Amino acid sequence: MAAILYRAEIMGMYVDRGGSGDPVLLLLHGLGATGTVWLELAELLPRHWPGSWVIPDLPGHGRSDPLPRYTFGALAAAVAEAVEPGRRIAVLGHSLGGAVGLALASGWFGVQVGAVCGLGIKVRWSPEELARSTELAARPARAFPTREAAVERSLKIAGLTGLLAPDSPLAAPGITRGDDGWRLTLDPAAFAVGAPDMPGLLTACRAEVILAAGEHDPMSPREHLLALQSDPVTLPALGHNAHVEDPLALLDILDRLDG
Repeated sequence: MAAILYRAEIMGMYVDRGGSGDPVLLLLHGLGATGTVWLELAELLPRHWPGSWVIPDLPGHGRSDPLPRYTFGALAAAVAEAVEPGRRIAVLGHSLGGAVGLALASGWFGVQVGAVCGLGIKVRWSPEELARSTELAARPARAFPTREAAVERSLKIAGLTGLLAPDSPLAAPGITRGDDGWRLTLDPAAFAVGAPDMPGLLTACRAEVILAAGEHDPMSPREHLLALQSDPVTLPALGHNAHVEDPLALLDILDRLDG
């Protein structure tokens, strides 16, 4: 497992750190996941990234506290607290984390992002999909009778079924045990974040932007990304969680983020 040099909670947000110096690589997970999805990639960073790295659990996920209200701006403002002012930053964010990275790269949150990659961002949403997200956000947190049932649900929501073993330590932060049984650590209200305004985020972004997705990602097909960027990166033979399926496939993107 990657060497974690520093671990802390910053304003209720759980953060892992490693490496040293600039540039800082900020790795942001997707909806329903936790920062542990990046740890296998972090194992590669001593040989492939010249500076340090920061991996938070986004608010309302894993070991981080919830927010009163979930918006891309609110998530970006929270993430900004995990990075020291004045540092040179590159962002690699998956799905929800990619949209948060784009918001962070606007410069509105007190950090300066030089490059950002949005991996597997869902850029087109149907009215039915948005209604479903609103419905999920309004549901109370569910208790499960067994750890196995809770892990199964946690992995399904994050799109990690079959990619992480239910007994993997990387899956553990997604669940917790309470008096009434096992629960997901995901705050259901996080589903209310909805669809990102991609044209608006890209217009406001002050950083170099890379849009990328797995070749077989049903949530972020290449034709959707082509409507936003002329040269999105396609990762051959991979799906929505490409960073978990094959961390080595992201090394070319890291080279581009380092400039």
